[in-house]
Amino acid sequence: MIGLAFAMGTPPGGAAQGGQSPIASLIPLILMFAIFYFLLIRPQQKKAKEHRALMESLKKGDQVVTAGGIHGKITAVEEAVVTMEIASGVNIKVNKGHIATITEK
Repeated sequence: MIGLAFAMGTPPGGAAQGGQSPIASLIPLILMFAIFYFLLIRPQQKKAKEHRALMESLKKGDQVVTAGGIHGKITAVEEAVVTMEIASGVNIKVNKGHIATITEK
């Protein structure tokens, strides 16, 4: 019990240590936010912007690959759905957001 009371008390000599200025205590927080922004947030926003541009550029006849790895040719484009031909006479509907890339053939 005495050890706990001693640990919670003032340091030897009786003087309390001086605190840091408020600005000095905010500098590490600001640095961490800047690191997160440049390493995580900014690249993710750039990738999302590129993906939106890809979704807008989809047209009939494009060879595409879905996020699940299905290769096919676009036969129809609607607002949120794309119809793909994955084999002769086999058409599937896929959400536009799941188209990963346009492949060049």
